[in-house]
Amino acid sequence: MAEEREELTWELFGTASRELARQVADDGFAPDLVLSIARGGLFVAGALGYALDVKNLHVMNVEFYTGVDERLDLPVMLPPVPNAVDLTGSTVLVADDVADTGATLRLVRDFCADHVAEVRCAVVYEKPRSAVRCEYVWRRTERWINFPWSSEPPVVRRQGQVMEA
Repeated sequence: MAEEREELTWELFGTASRELARQVADDGFAPDLVLSIARGGLFVAGALGYALDVKNLHVMNVEFYTGVDERLDLPVMLPPVPNAVDLTGSTVLVADDVADTGATLRLVRDFCADHVAEVRCAVVYEKPRSAVRCEYVWRRTERWINFPWSSEPPVVRRQGQVMEA
């Protein structure tokens, strides 16, 4: 029998992102900018940006996962890395799809911490093993998650990228 997985549909993602935004708003946190962790966090950041009326969105591209439950030893920031000066003094909401091990979120949060007024994290899913406890979480799970944006294989395979056939 195959391992049970969380299934997030596009429709359910709409619900999740609105409920996540409601948590942020109800908490009184008013971010100056939303910092997305690409790639999965792009969808979350865009939805939160609209729901919280924050137009200032930034992106950090961090590579960690190479397959289903397969990852590099440590997460790696890929260029272009945001200029810390651009974040200085801001109130930042870091957005990602999942806090699995928490290593990626910790890398991004720590990158921001010395430069921003305040940083908080929002994720759709958080796993119990995550090294980072996010302030805003839609659901907690121990299962692997099928996200609507990454459940299907790529249409093309690009050379020079970390992809298994």
